[in-house]
Amino acid sequence: MAFLQLPALGQIHYHEYGTGTKPMLAFHGYGMTGRQFEVLQKSILTKYRVYSFDHFFHGQTQLDSWTEQQILSGMPKDLMRAYLQAWFNQHGGPQRISLMGYSIGANLALVLLEEFAEWIDEVILMAPDGLSVYKGFKFLMHNPAGKYLFKTVTKSKWLAPGVLKGLKRVKFIDESLYKIAYSEMDTPQKRQDVYYTLNHIKQLQPDVVEITGLINQYKIKCHLIFGKFDMLFPVSSATNFINRLNNPQVHEVPQGHWLVTPQLDEYLVNCEL
Repeated sequence: MAFLQLPALGQIHYHEYGTGTKPMLAFHGYGMTGRQFEVLQKSILTKYRVYSFDHFFHGQTQLDSWTEQQILSGMPKDLMRAYLQAWFNQHGGPQRISLMGYSIGANLALVLLEEFAEWIDEVILMAPDGLSVYKGFKFLMHNPAGKYLFKTVTKSKWLAPGVLKGLKRVKFIDESLYKIAYSEMDTPQKRQDVYYTLNHIKQLQPDVVEITGLINQYKIKCHLIFGKFDMLFPVSSATNFINRLNNPQVHEVPQGHWLVTPQLDEYLVNCEL
């Protein structure tokens, strides 16, 4: 494990693993840490040396003296440049890298691609957020009524479970998403972390038109992996993104949103990712 110290942000903790030699920067999903991708032992980790970052409010990554108002305003996209610039400083200057992101981690990977496309060889996105506007998140993050509702729910011991049960009842989320969300909302600290995390990253929205243009221009290999039963970020949510790419590698596996598993590892080996 290692750290990047970024003056405008704080201390970024990252994990380093994998037996491959090609460097890959990776960003995990909500409620996980940078160790999430260790399960991909036979596929990704034999080809890459993975540097996987803990998000803020996850693992050992710590914001430095940010006020709640700053957190709720969100982290500006230009601060993401500091991640890669600091990593370059630690690892020998600018060099060819690859990127990987799962769920909300895909946003961070894509923002880096938007800034540093000329250095990127490959990007692997799993159940990716950020490829289209997810109306639920947009409502909670940017609509005044949604922001009030989100704050109220995360401050309440009783409302959060009730709202999740209601969403499951109307099939807005499935059983697996319900279990994941419930496990991340069952204590006051976890509810605060949800509230702070989603607000902190709300400005990190990739520019789909610019990014697809850059992928095509620099001939970046692009793998998109979706769960066939994923109700949160299915392949249909990425249609516009996929259609803009010259040569996308699209994979749909018989799983839900919870994708980073030994089953995915086997699939990636067999499809020779």
